[in-house]
Amino acid sequence: MSLDKQNQQAAVAILSNVSKIYGEGAAKVKALDELNLTVNKGDFIAVMGASGSGKSTAMNIIGCLDRPTSGSYQLNGVAIERLNDDQLADIRNQELGFVFQQFHLLPQATALENVMLPMIYAGISKSNRYKLAKEALTRVGLQERMQNRPNQLSGGQQQRVAIARAIINKPSLLLADEPTGALDSQTTKDVLNLFEDLHQQGITLVLVTHEDDVATRAKKIINFQDGRIV
Repeated sequence: MSLDKQNQQAAVAILSNVSKIYGEGAAKVKALDELNLTVNKGDFIAVMGASGSGKSTAMNIIGCLDRPTSGSYQLNGVAIERLNDDQLADIRNQELGFVFQQFHLLPQATALENVMLPMIYAGISKSNRYKLAKEALTRVGLQERMQNRPNQLSGGQQQRVAIARAIINKPSLLLADEPTGALDSQTTKDVLNLFEDLHQQGITLVLVTHEDDVATRAKKIINFQDGRIV
């Protein structure tokens, strides 16, 4: 097998000459400028950069939440820019996991019910949803908190529920956008330890952060400036 073919098979996400432009005329802003980025299976990458550097735009494109103005983005060999909105929704559900600074949990649902939600959209049977959600919550250390609602959980516990929900459909890529931004220093360490454990178990992870001590827990750091990697 050629080296190029090996690299293609190892790549989960490939951005090739991706540009993203917002607005028109004098108001036009080039958020990404012919960006080239490859995320390989098993990577743990931290993405850093000042506000307006393009890192969030890049994450939105990688997460199929936005489309490039030009260039190509392939996720597991699929050209994302060619997909319609329904196909993009399926890709997000089946191939991607998301963890945000705000936990985005349903307040009236238990931890178990919050984790089961993505599996409903994926068409997984109720019995399997229950079994898999219990396993995911056990995996993040919340086996004693499955019936608690978000207001009965600490911030760190809520983020663990969000992580369990993000990994429940076994995504090809886990995207974490400032996942420790709302947490204290000890809880931040606990969540980063969990990310490290998940990475060691084979999960591919891209994490956006502005904190140096968070970024150093990744295996590779990428810095953005003016829509490019520097």
